[in-house]
Parts: sequence; C-alpha cells; structure tokens
Amino acid sequence: MKLDPSQHAFLRAPATLAVMDALSPGDTDRARYVGGCVRNALQGVRVDDVDIATQLTPQQTVQALEAAGIKAIPTGLDHGTITAVADGQPFEITTLRKDVSTDGRRAVVAFTTDWALDAGRRDFRLNAIYARRDGSLFDPFDGVADALAHRVVFIGDPDQRLAEDVLRILRFYRFNAWYGSDLDPEGHAACVRAAPKLVELARERVWKEIKKLLGAPDPGAVAKAMQEGHVFDPVWPGRLDLNLLLSIINADRGKRRAPDTLIRAAALCGGDVTTVRSLCHQMKASNAETTRLAAMCAEPTSDAVAVRPGSDARARRRALYALGAQTFSDRMRLAEARGDGDAESDLEAAAHWRKPVLPVTGRDLIEQGFEPGPDLGALMKTLETRWIESDFSLDRQALLALASEVRG
Repeated sequence: MKLDPSQHAFLRAPATLAVMDALSPGDTDRARYVGGCVRNALQGVRVDDVDIATQLTPQQTVQALEAAGIKAIPTGLDHGTITAVADGQPFEITTLRKDVSTDGRRAVVAFTTDWALDAGRRDFRLNAIYARRDGSLFDPFDGVADALAHRVVFIGDPDQRLAEDVLRILRFYRFNAWYGSDLDPEGHAACVRAAPKLVELARERVWKEIKKLLGAPDPGAVAKAMQEGHVFDPVWPGRLDLNLLLSIINADRGKRRAPDTLIRAAALCGGDVTTVRSLCHQMKASNAETTRLAAMCAEPTSDAVAVRPGSDARARRRALYALGAQTFSDRMRLAEARGDGDAESDLEAAAHWRKPVLPVTGRDLIEQGFEPGPDLGALMKTLETRWIESDFSLDRQALLALASEVRG
C-alpha cells in the first residue's frame, strides 16, 4: 500500500521536504516518516506532528540538518532524538534503535540501521508503519490492516511488552480511546494482569497519560473497561465516578463542546474536592491544575455562588463576579452533568463576561475625609456588597453618598 502525496499535505509540505532532503537526499532511503503521522493519514485523521526515523546517528543528523541551514535541537540525544525546526515547524527525528535491556520503567538502547529491529521495539502494530518519501510503506507487522480496522494490538507477546515498559498499559488504553474501536482481548487481559505494576511509575508520567486519555473525543468505553479491570486502582485515589464522567462526555458530544481534560478528571473524582486534592497531590499536578480543580469542586461558601444552571440573569452575574468565568463555567458543567439543568445559557454568558470594576476606590474615600486604616477597608467591603446587591448599578456618586450615610 502507498500513501498518495497529493492526498496528504504533510508529504508535500515544503518544510517537511526540506528536512527529508537534508537527511536523505536524492534516491537514498536513510529517513522515513513513522508513527502517528502515518497512522493518522491511514485513518483519515488530521496530521499535527511529523516524526521521522533515520539510519543516521544523532551526530550525523545534527550535521546534516545544520549543513542544510535547518536548526537542530538535541532534545533527547542519549535516546537518539533530535528536533529539527524548519519554517517554524518542529520535527522529531530519532535514530533507529534496538533494546539492549529493559526493567519495566526505562530501556537501554543501542543505535542500528535495521528498520525491522526498530519496528520490533515499538509498542503497537499500527505505530510501526514507516512511509518513504514517495508514500510507499514499510509495514513489517501488518499495522496498516490494524490502522484501517481501528485495532490497537501489541507487537509480539503483550505480557512481555508490558514487562519491558509498564507505561504501555496506559498507552494501550489511551491509543484505544483515540484510534481504536473494540479493545483487543489479549492486550486488555495482559494490561489487567500487569496493572499493579503501575505503582512503579513516576506519577508525572501517569498523570500525563491519563490526561491524554481523557482528552479523547469519547473515552467512556475505555474508562469503563479500565474501571472494571481495576486498572485505575493502583494510581487513583478514592472511588471513581464513572457515571459522572460519562455524563460529561455525553454533554460534550451532544452539544459539540470541546473535550476538557480537567473537567473530566474532576468528574471521574465524583466532583469531590477531597478526592481531587488527593489526586493532584499524588499525581504532582501543576499549581494551575490544582487550583482550577479544587475551585470547581469546592462547596459553595455563600448564596451568591450557590447558583444552579438556568438561574436568573441577576444571580448569574453575582456568581460570575464572585467566582470568575472559569470556575463558574466549570461548576455549571459539573452541575449539568449531575442533572441539575441545562447549562448552555450560563456558559454562553460566561464566555462574554467582563468583570465590572467597583466605581470607588480607597483614595476616593480618603479625599472625602475618611481616615486610612481597618475601618476604611471595612467600609470599602460594605460598599462593594451594596454595589453587588444593586446588580452593579450604583455609580460613583451614589456610592460616595452611601459612604457618607454609613459614616453618619
């Protein structure tokens, strides 16, 4: 089988051709496209990243790129990976490799010029397809058939491949969520057997894979299989709420919303703030992720923020002012998923929300004869409360008059 360059833009893009010309000029066959770009092209999915495998050593790769005036960044030199940047587009270029030893978490590799050996160390058959410059394919494991049938199947014995690299458990489910249909029974069974070994992995790697899985258009069936197989158990704190996750996914699909990884993670935690905080701590989530997840799951602290989907416009504005558009939207989506109402109008309002600014400042009050200090701060808080209660309608003069009235 062959990919037709006229049908696949990445095969004829000037930046891509420039990199290939540098690595494999003329009629040579020293570099081939591999992995996601080939798989996606076969499945009719958009190609975002172009990865290239080469027989050149990393040093030879750098020399070839620089000789062609292409920037070369040694992003993973020990593992044979160089990032080329042509016309602002990055290309990950990796020297062909073979495994020397593995321990379940990392592999010691040696460079090779044998395409079949490099293919044999890859995880799934649909990821071990190489395309030459003219689009002709090298497919030693019948990965083309898998890609066309949306099958994710391990190369070789699944138990052995998982023993080599435990992370492949999560990759199996992640690739199924994005590119598969029905789970391969042998692969799934092997992942269930090996799941307890997930505790050996760095949590950052686990979190990265889980986020990628949850970012798929519809990972519901895969998440259900993982839950039933107890695959989450070694790495997930507390009980999983699969129903809430499925509800979020259904809303995304039904209302054409883009998948939101963090909302889905919160849903899988049941929207429970304690579980979410434990998840963030265990996965070493970023500060921004932790802050957002905790905020969307926190219990309402006042009537102003205890709004439900479909509340009246005035209540919605108060909640938006108190929470901010992001937290407000997140809470509305979780509430909608729990069956509290349709959040579409609330999300639309949040998308266009611009936080109003209190028309008076402490300096304004000082100029009116008020003394700086704690009492002034308390007065400012009172004015803000009254301003919010007025639905943000009180202007500067009205608030100054109110301040004088409060002072007596």
